[in-house]
Amino acid sequence: MSSGRPVVRSSGRPVVRSSGRPVERSRARPNGGASVAGEESGQAALRAAGLHDAFRELIHAGGEAMRILDKAAVVHMENDGEGGGRPEVGRGALRDLLLGSLPPGTVRWGAKVTAVRTLDDGRHEVTLAGGETFTADVLIGADGAWSKVRPLVSDATPVPSGLSFVEAHLVDADTRHPAGAALVGHGMMFALGDGKGFLAHRDPDGSLHVYAALRTPADRATSGPVDFTATAAAKAALLEHFDDWDERLRGLVADADGELVPRPVHALPVGHRWDRTPGVTLLGDAAHLMSPFAGEGANLAMLDGAELATAVAAHRDDVEKALKVYEDALFVRSEAAAAESADNLDLCFHPEGPHPLVDRMTHYLVQDRPGRPGTAP
Repeated sequence: MSSGRPVVRSSGRPVVRSSGRPVERSRARPNGGASVAGEESGQAALRAAGLHDAFRELIHAGGEAMRILDKAAVVHMENDGEGGGRPEVGRGALRDLLLGSLPPGTVRWGAKVTAVRTLDDGRHEVTLAGGETFTADVLIGADGAWSKVRPLVSDATPVPSGLSFVEAHLVDADTRHPAGAALVGHGMMFALGDGKGFLAHRDPDGSLHVYAALRTPADRATSGPVDFTATAAAKAALLEHFDDWDERLRGLVADADGELVPRPVHALPVGHRWDRTPGVTLLGDAAHLMSPFAGEGANLAMLDGAELATAVAAHRDDVEKALKVYEDALFVRSEAAAAESADNLDLCFHPEGPHPLVDRMTHYLVQDRPGRPGTAP
């Protein structure tokens, strides 16, 4: 049984995946933003699932383009992203692709997990929001940052990264918000300075997905003096932090459509790992939550699923061996990505920004390798 989001599926073992989302919401909810599919992570998982050709049809043309600006909206670096090897697709499209590959009934919608415990016989009991319980021989916690399964294997909990986002959207940008559309370009834009900034990217539907980023305690983003239910007041309060920034950049918030959403950024400790615990393992954010500045969150989750399935298929008669093989590799790759993510966060929000990021990206380009300071979450 896998508690959480769907992952790449292989092997003939029975499996149930629980999701707390109602089925109507799961089908209709727009999944904003874009997922960058890394050649050696996300794309490798999609190949293993036989979905890579279908994935290629979903690629957002031009989505790998990048612009790096300063607070005056001066462009310090621009790259069209051609040949970068990390194509972007809409999160909703990617999610639909993965879900569509599963047999009917694999995901049990509206089944939110509220508690998990290990029984005396070694099996694991899962309690759902409605009070129903069931047991599983093997429990895979794919239930995100605030995993209910993680405490079975680890005492670690996510901690504030020191950075908070405020999310905004500009719909039909070329027509309704041409200044913002021109500023962002066809892919990703970083506008950085004074340890803060704006991150934005163009979604496949032509909207702009924007994050204002500030160094601030996590609780201040959600329970501080700003009332995010009062959108006009929230915009004004947020823009006070950018009062000397170019008006086109400020317009990414001032002209946003709909409400602003605070998104404090949390992470598990770099190098998070646990002792082998019989019948339980983790994948995705439950195992290695990190900031988005390595661009590997969704990629690693997909790769985790593929690697776990491969290990189980290779050791069908010894699940514990399969889980050990999977975790030994998981710990190494997730530690490297988490360290890169933490380093890139500091690089992007350096007091002298955007120059440290420009220098890093110049180095990547000179080395003829796709640099990846990450993507907006």
